[in-house]
Amino acid sequence: MNIRSTRFGALDIADHMILTFPGGILGFPDWTRYVVLEHHTEAPFKWLQCLDEPDLAFVIMDPALFKPDYRLSVPPDALGEIQSSAPEDLGLVVILTIPSEDPSTITANLRGPLVISHRTRLGKQLVLPDDVPTRYPLFSALTPIHAEPNRRQWQPVASL
Repeated sequence: MNIRSTRFGALDIADHMILTFPGGILGFPDWTRYVVLEHHTEAPFKWLQCLDEPDLAFVIMDPALFKPDYRLSVPPDALGEIQSSAPEDLGLVVILTIPSEDPSTITANLRGPLVISHRTRLGKQLVLPDDVPTRYPLFSALTPIHAEPNRRQWQPVASL
């Protein structure tokens, strides 16, 4: 499938790479098809690019990389929605917010993680209790982030 993305231009996406969020993502219930794109750098960030809306993409990351004690229990109804019950079949990512004025203040939405079945390619955004932060800081204010803007090469990835 050929798609067009505002950020990444034209992409050729194999059908087996498509992720479907039957209930959409919070704030975007009508757009349900996505693909994970990976940047060819050492950065642990990936993009969740919407296939239905070229302007819509989220920066995502495995929370285990910055908060190893982050644990959650996936409710049975969510497992039913993604047609999975095996924990080893599930991937977990969180959506990041990267402020353009100060990228060192990246935060992660730990309250709304995305659970994805590797087997069915179905995903669901969970909504956790209010005591779980929506803006969990990834770095201290003193940690600089260095990017190489001319090295942008994107490609779809098969797993999360």
